[in-house]
Amino acid sequence: MFTMAHFNFNVRDLEASLRFYEEALGLHEVRRVERDGYTLAFLADSHNSPFALELTWLHDHAQPYDLGENEIHLAVTADDFDAAHKKHADLGCIAMDNEAIGIYFVEDPDGYWIEILRPKARA
Repeated sequence: MFTMAHFNFNVRDLEASLRFYEEALGLHEVRRVERDGYTLAFLADSHNSPFALELTWLHDHAQPYDLGENEIHLAVTADDFDAAHKKHADLGCIAMDNEAIGIYFVEDPDGYWIEILRPKARA
């Protein structure tokens, strides 16, 4: 039996990414690992979920990451979907909005997409 622990995004600017995830999704840093050449920052939600988002900053990697067709994404549920949508529209970070099925995606500073779901859509 397995339990999901964390998901990783590599980032170019750790501080910009931390600001984005705090402002856009309310995620906060709960742990940091500093090593020669890289830094790991683990983010959690305020619901005490055991799942974390790991942001990896490779100190010598200044170029943008190749995200391919960007079909890999993280999904989160929003307690208040409509308020979240308005907030993300105001922040200008909505990358794709699919009103027909009731989801949308926001884009972080490195181009990763995060799918925003209504609570009932949780899988």
